[in-house]
Amino acid sequence: MASEQKKRMVQELRKLVKEYPIVGVANMQNLPAPQLQGLRQSLRGKVELRMARRRLLLLALKGSASEKLEEHLGGMPALLFTKENPFSLYKTVQKNKSSAPAKAGQTAPTDIIVQAGPTPFAPGPVIGELGAIGIKTGVEGGKVAIREDSVVCRKGEPIKPKVADVLKRLGIEPMEIGLNIVAVMEKGVVFKAEQLAIDEDVFNAQLAECINSARNLAVETAYPAPDVVELLVQKAFREAKAVALESGVISKDLIDELLGKGEREAQAVQERVKV
Repeated sequence: MASEQKKRMVQELRKLVKEYPIVGVANMQNLPAPQLQGLRQSLRGKVELRMARRRLLLLALKGSASEKLEEHLGGMPALLFTKENPFSLYKTVQKNKSSAPAKAGQTAPTDIIVQAGPTPFAPGPVIGELGAIGIKTGVEGGKVAIREDSVVCRKGEPIKPKVADVLKRLGIEPMEIGLNIVAVMEKGVVFKAEQLAIDEDVFNAQLAECINSARNLAVETAYPAPDVVELLVQKAFREAKAVALESGVISKDLIDELLGKGEREAQAVQERVKV
């Protein structure tokens, strides 16, 4: 019976792999049941989430274009199926994460930094405890103050018990609880998590800068792209007008400016004569 259930599960997974254009791999490790339930509700209608043993997931991916995802099936793996683009999927999942205190032995997801500033602690043993993990302190206003930003644990390193204890006392929650997307594949291209984690504000600013640079280049090289034709016409008009004014070409469009130029030159001559 168990074998039949596994076969049906593999068949269902293979059907989903064929049906959906985007397949992702997630790691469910350290994801509490309440968060998982809430995540399922938030993803309903957008993403199909399937959990199974790694061996069954490998069987489901075997022979398909999504087989490239095999190497990313670690921890407690799950497959995600969606028609949203990989970046939207990553953003949706990230929104459902919450912060949590660090526990000794956990791996730091990023550099853990204790920022400079006041603390609620009165001077005492706490100064030694902070100093033991590399935090420089002083006393300000009768309270312990942290003098400078301090990295107490580097990304990828295990969090030491003393560090976890200090972080908890300071109210710092560096860990994230939620679904961890490891990789997503679209049209044969595998995007890793770090490639999907883009800052939209930074990306939009860079995109705007690229557009401006491309527009300026097109105008300077007189490339007649649809988006710069109007600018090219304006530039050509200004340059033609400048040449006409400089050479004194008579044109109804330049009469007023030619008269103004003549008047200024006449005034300049009068000034020199007076001198």
